[in-house]
Amino acid sequence: MQAVIFFDGLCNLCNGAVQFTIQRDKKNIFRFASLQSEYADEKIAPFNIAPENLDSFILLEDDKIYLRSTAALKVARKLNGLWPLLYGFIIVPPFIRDAVYNYIAKNRYKWFGKQESCWVPTPELKSKFLN
Repeated sequence: MQAVIFFDGLCNLCNGAVQFTIQRDKKNIFRFASLQSEYADEKIAPFNIAPENLDSFILLEDDKIYLRSTAALKVARKLNGLWPLLYGFIIVPPFIRDAVYNYIAKNRYKWFGKQESCWVPTPELKSKFLN
């Protein structure tokens, strides 16, 4: 099974991160689903994630769920270029990494804006998205 990135489909920052990942995912490792989708509801429910974490960046890989900064670092590790070097930050305790992540997440709509509806991928990218 391929790794699935669940993201806030209304968030401009999150949509930008998805497009950034797609451009650097030369091995075609990742698939994507909006947190607002039925697919997300179905796949995330068995993990009993606290409701306050359901607005986070979530990675489902090898039947395990990763949240926030850990998810982002695990994704960066598999991208082309120098991005895997960011995985070195995994040694920073999660409470510190997630504090930075949470600050950005809390302000993401104010700083980057919000869409009225989920971003719709181009026909060429449609196969990377799960409904």
